[in-house]
Amino acid sequence: MEFKNTTILVTGGSGFLGSHLCEVLLEKGAKVVCVDDLSQSSKSKISHLLANDKFTFVKADCNKISQIKKVFSNHKIEYVFHHAATVGVKRTLENPLNVLEDIEGIKNIFSLSYQYKVKKVVFASSSEVYGEPVELPEREDGALNAKLPYAAVKLIGESYCKAYWQKYQMPTTALRFFNVFGPRQEGSDYGFVVGIFMQQVIRDLPPTVVGDGMMTRNFVYVNDNIEITLKAMQSSQANGEVINVGTGEPITVLDLANKIIKISGKNLKPVFIKDRNPFEIRHRQPDMTKLKKILNFVPSKSLDDALAITYKWYQEANKSKEIILH
Repeated sequence: MEFKNTTILVTGGSGFLGSHLCEVLLEKGAKVVCVDDLSQSSKSKISHLLANDKFTFVKADCNKISQIKKVFSNHKIEYVFHHAATVGVKRTLENPLNVLEDIEGIKNIFSLSYQYKVKKVVFASSSEVYGEPVELPEREDGALNAKLPYAAVKLIGESYCKAYWQKYQMPTTALRFFNVFGPRQEGSDYGFVVGIFMQQVIRDLPPTVVGDGMMTRNFVYVNDNIEITLKAMQSSQANGEVINVGTGEPITVLDLANKIIKISGKNLKPVFIKDRNPFEIRHRQPDMTKLKKILNFVPSKSLDDALAITYKWYQEANKSKEIILH
C-alpha cells in the first residue's frame, strides 16, 4: 500500500510516538486525523503540524465511545494506528484504574474500525507483556509473565487484534515496543529513562540510576520505531501477527547513563538510588527473528549516534525554554 492520499487515524497522536508518526505520514502524503485527549501531553509536540491542510487534530477520549465514534463518522478513516494509552512506569503504577479504562478504548477502536470498514489496524503493544522474562531472548510465541495492569491491558489489545483477524479477516498487527527514545520524549519524573537521564545531565545533575544499574534494556531510536510501524501497516505478511520491535542489543542502564555523560562531555558520575518499583524488570532482550523475516528491518543508526542526536535536541529545547516535559 501507498500512504499518499489515504486517510489515517493516529490515536494518542500528540504523544511522543504519535507525533513522530503523524509527521512521517504527512511527509508521505497521507491525510492524518490525530486524536488525543491531552491528558498526558499537550499540542506542543504537534504545533508544527497544525498548519498542514492534510492534518486534523481532534481532542477526544478513545475510552468514550460517543467521542471516538464522531471521529469515524466525520472522516473516512482507511487505516488506524492505535497508540493511545496511559504510559510511563510512575504514572501507570500510580493510576492502575486509569490504565484498566484503556480496555474500553481498545474495544471501541476495533469495533468502530470493523463497523466503518477500516482496511487495517496496527496496535501499539509493549515488551511489558513479558514481565520478568522466563527466557531470553523473549520470543513472541514464548512464555509471558505479565503482572501489572499496563501489561495486562496490552495483552488484551493483542487478543483483540487476533480475534478480529480470525473472526472477520480484518487485517491487524500488534507490535511489542521495547524501549523507544528520541527527540520530544517526556523527560519528567513521569517520563522514560533516556529522557530523564538527558534532562539531568543537561542541568549538570548526575543521572540517578536505580538499584545497581545492571538491569538490561533494549533501546530503539524513534525513527526506527516509526519505520517498523509503517512497514507493519504495509505488510500483508504481518497480518494477524504479534511482532517484537527492538534492536536485539541489550545494554545496562548504568552503561546508558555513562554513554549520555560521555556525549555531554561533562564531569559527572551516576548516583545510585533505591529501587522504588517492586516490579522493576531485571532484563529485556527481544528475539528479532520475526522482525527481520517479516519486515526486513535493519537499524538506521548505532545507539551512540542516535543518543547523540537526541541529546542535541534536548540541549536546543532547553536553550529555547521549549523543553517538552509531558
